[in-house]
Amino acid sequence: MIQVKFFASVRERVGTEALRLPWPERGATVAEVLALAEGETGVTLRGAHVLAAVNLQHASFSSVVRDGDEVAFFPPVTGG
Repeated sequence: MIQVKFFASVRERVGTEALRLPWPERGATVAEVLALAEGETGVTLRGAHVLAAVNLQHASFSSVVRDGDEVAFFPPVTGG
């Protein structure tokens, strides 16, 4: 299983804070997890400004995700 979490405006857009997705036996990248999450929620996030983290570490969309990982999607943040 993959635990997928959504934060801030991304959470508002998809309408949930978390999903549990079955692990694809062939493996997956962050981009593929995003596509699975989009399929579950019916909301397209590609093209929006979305960042990702795997197990609390910033990750690129080409990063490999393993069974049991937590993947989070969130908007860029600014400080000031």
